[in-house]
Amino acid sequence: MQAARAGWTQASPAYEAIEGIVAGVDALSEFDVILDAGTSAADGGEDVVPFDLKLPNGKTLAKPGNLFGVNEGTLWGTVKAYSSGVAFDVDGNGKMDFGDGLPDANLLKAAAAELHRQSGELQKAANAWKPSREDVFGALVGNVPTVGPVFFEDWKSSPFVIGNQSVRTDFVVISRMADLVGNVSSWRAMYRGLSPDVKAKNAALDTQIQSGLNELALYVNRLVAREQTRRYTPEQAEGLQREAQNRATVITGRITQAAALLGVRID
Repeated sequence: MQAARAGWTQASPAYEAIEGIVAGVDALSEFDVILDAGTSAADGGEDVVPFDLKLPNGKTLAKPGNLFGVNEGTLWGTVKAYSSGVAFDVDGNGKMDFGDGLPDANLLKAAAAELHRQSGELQKAANAWKPSREDVFGALVGNVPTVGPVFFEDWKSSPFVIGNQSVRTDFVVISRMADLVGNVSSWRAMYRGLSPDVKAKNAALDTQIQSGLNELALYVNRLVAREQTRRYTPEQAEGLQREAQNRATVITGRITQAAALLGVRID
């Protein structure tokens, strides 16, 4: 169990570091639904996952939600239905606290195997993908504005802000601010590929975009560092969200302007 949890806590941030690319590119975006962003059939919405989870005991879990979430809910017992109901001191600290219980073994086996399989399929699709300016500009313009309505909204309803009042079953092991650090890193990586072309057209605009992304990265990194020693109040989280979203809006506007300069159409 400890090894499985350690594997999840390595894999999840690794995915977040490429999510900005995966989620924003049409050829790859379904994998973001499958791995990290999709909802369950029970929750509904536009992004219900397209797969069923077949368990070793022959049962099937219909459209259970994204695989990082299912694995998190199983490994740490945040989803009661994914638990065996057996209490156990998993972390060995001598007391029963968060995550101290054994999972439904069939569900954990199926969820882990499917996460592995779908990750392999993503790698194949990524290797086949031929990046274009349209892809990269589209991914940036589509993803940078999600800072507030996605990452901060999830964070505000998590234990990292409201403690035991939170009823979330996902994004509770790793802070969404840490996830955002990874996403901003992927945005910066994408823009580096566009920067020379933008600079040739408008050096000042290129500098503004790079500075904006770098400053957003520093801003979020500071929040993550402070989060190690304190908990932000909901009111503070609201204020931080507004500032971060303002930054993201300015950056998105400048990237859109750069796309127009290069004659790139963004759908």
